[in-house]
Amino acid sequence: MSFMQKQLLDPNNVELGVLNPLNTGQGIRNHELSAALCSAINDWQIDKWTSKDRRLKASIVVGNEDGLSAAAEIRERAGDKNFVQVLLLSRNVEPLGQRRYWPIYQAAEEAGLPVGVHAFGFGGNPITPSGWPSYYIEEMVGHSQCQQSALASLVLEGVFERFPKLKMVMIEAGFGWTPSLAWRLDKVWHRLRSEVPHVKRPPSEYIREQVWWTTQPMEDPERREDLFDVIKWIGWDRLLFATDYPHWDYDDPSRVLPAGVSDANREAFYLGNARKLYGIAA
Repeated sequence: MSFMQKQLLDPNNVELGVLNPLNTGQGIRNHELSAALCSAINDWQIDKWTSKDRRLKASIVVGNEDGLSAAAEIRERAGDKNFVQVLLLSRNVEPLGQRRYWPIYQAAEEAGLPVGVHAFGFGGNPITPSGWPSYYIEEMVGHSQCQQSALASLVLEGVFERFPKLKMVMIEAGFGWTPSLAWRLDKVWHRLRSEVPHVKRPPSEYIREQVWWTTQPMEDPERREDLFDVIKWIGWDRLLFATDYPHWDYDDPSRVLPAGVSDANREAFYLGNARKLYGIAA
């Protein structure tokens, strides 16, 4: 804790940080073991982190392949001010829109907690349609593909229609692909909407209303205006700054935004949007 305070929180004047623990037992096939490990991780977050620094908040880690036990963990932690969101991973046994995960969304919506979908995870399947890649760089680039599949599943399976107050946060997979995915979903939906009558509105509307995005890794196009065009489509009010600390490729908050961002958008980007989303007063 003291090392992170000295290296990250204090030098950067951090006022709010949300913990996203990885390699915690999520996705383990022994569901009882997974639930026990996740519950222990949640206790550990309080004991070692949030109770030591008021600037930190935790994510409820759940054994997501068992929707009922995951929902029970959410309801047990609901109301605990140490926690501000539920944490899932993008790679699972099935796409995240499948019914097995719906108890998680129901419990999160009831608790008023956003659901964060973080890159990584292991569902037992190769991370590409054709098998396993050869290099780590392929996996890194593939995070955005996994997130796109997860988001398409959430929309087309009707999760957002069934849970209209649910808020989703896409974590550590970029966001530059969002407009093109939404455009493609809308175009195909208009032609095949009879197949998904439960999706009552164009997919882009659900995405704009119920999805937020973290910035790490943020795309870095040659022309600054291209990045601003993407953000304009998404909305400055939908972006949450993320460091990915302590990973080797984390983003330094002093360098992540290019020149030309207004003071209002800069404040919302670094802090205001997160406060509003997570219901944390200044």
